[in-house]
Amino acid sequence: MTEKKEPLNYKFFSNTKCDYFPCHQVADETKFNCMFCYCPLYALGENCGGNYNYLENGIKDCSSCMVPHREDSYDYITSKWNDLAELAKRDCDK
Repeated sequence: MTEKKEPLNYKFFSNTKCDYFPCHQVADETKFNCMFCYCPLYALGENCGGNYNYLENGIKDCSSCMVPHREDSYDYITSKWNDLAELAKRDCDK
């Protein structure tokens, strides 16, 4: 008998009461993850792994990126913690 696993609630939630929910157009709002409302990978620049572009003024535009809002985003984003730690360490060493 295979035991059914319960979803890991700390990895996913949808804030359906948010005035901006969903903040991106999606086909299925029940799979829209609000865990990382503001993406912690923004600081990684080109190494974030998301769908972004740079505006003429040099600002990184992530408005078409769904990486932090995917149903499975928690595991991907937490896999980048070491990259963020290295970035922070380099900034502190300056």
